[in-house]
Amino acid sequence: MPIVRLFILFVSIMLISACGDPLQAHIDVRTQRVSDQLTNLQQALEKGQVRNATLLQEYADYLVEDQPKLKPIAQALAQEATVNGSMYKGLVDRFVVAKSNPNAFVDSQERLDELDNLYMASQTSLFNDALSDPVNVLADMSQGALSRVNSISREAAIAANGASDFGVGEQLIGNPAYGSWQTGNDGLSFWEWYAIFAMIDIVDDMIDRKRRPTYYHNWSRGRSYSYYHDYGRVRYSSPTQLKNQYKTESRVKKQFGSGSFTSAYSKTRTGGSKMSAASRTSQAASKQFSSNYSRTGSSTFKSNYSNNSSFRSNKGGSSRGGFGGK
Repeated sequence: MPIVRLFILFVSIMLISACGDPLQAHIDVRTQRVSDQLTNLQQALEKGQVRNATLLQEYADYLVEDQPKLKPIAQALAQEATVNGSMYKGLVDRFVVAKSNPNAFVDSQERLDELDNLYMASQTSLFNDALSDPVNVLADMSQGALSRVNSISREAAIAANGASDFGVGEQLIGNPAYGSWQTGNDGLSFWEWYAIFAMIDIVDDMIDRKRRPTYYHNWSRGRSYSYYHDYGRVRYSSPTQLKNQYKTESRVKKQFGSGSFTSAYSKTRTGGSKMSAASRTSQAASKQFSSNYSRTGSSTFKSNYSNNSSFRSNKGGSSRGGFGGK
């Protein structure tokens, strides 16, 4: 009789387990991996081991000395080289949600994909490449005194892509780390910087250029190259941010009609150079995401890393610092 009861208990446990979330074990493992990866990135930034972070600070220091009137925006962008910058803090905020709030996701697969994207985005090599956008904004502000990194010149990129000139800071337009698309009284969507970056709008006036509002329908058709849009968008945007981007695109497309509207992601813009292998993989993921959305109308993205063996079994010496409550 005890054996029968033991068997029934065993079957009951197996049935309860089968009814659980089959992806939860993967989520638990990846949560720990992302936590370790973010700690490693934090330490690399604090120790000055991220090349473009160091360059970003050096460029900001140069501009503050050479053009003191640009000090506020130079210092704001220099923050991106630290754990207090919007890029790093954005990864941390997303991780907190992915770790602690499963209800924020459509299903477990979307949550798992978000953890995969965070794992990639917090790789030092990928984060270093992503910093090329703010670095190059400072380079453009220097009017040729400082060189762009991981990118051809601003003029060459505009020419190569048949792009419009949206002024200094155009690499950051459309990136939710720096601002958002707003709808005016006329029904048109325009770009509005967050307060800390708002000075970008008057930089062109300081260097004798006429700045105009950036409307989504013009930008989507005529944008030039940026790291975020052409390589890192899937990794450096939350699922909600990606969905909001496509809501904006869909709304504007409906306003102007498919015949006169061109998607910002209808093609990859030319301009990136000397990217890491991680960034090239990230670019392929962005293309897959855009292709899936245009085909299905869904912003669900199946990560390339869902079955990445190195991700699942990584037992490297990632340190366990104070991040993530460990």
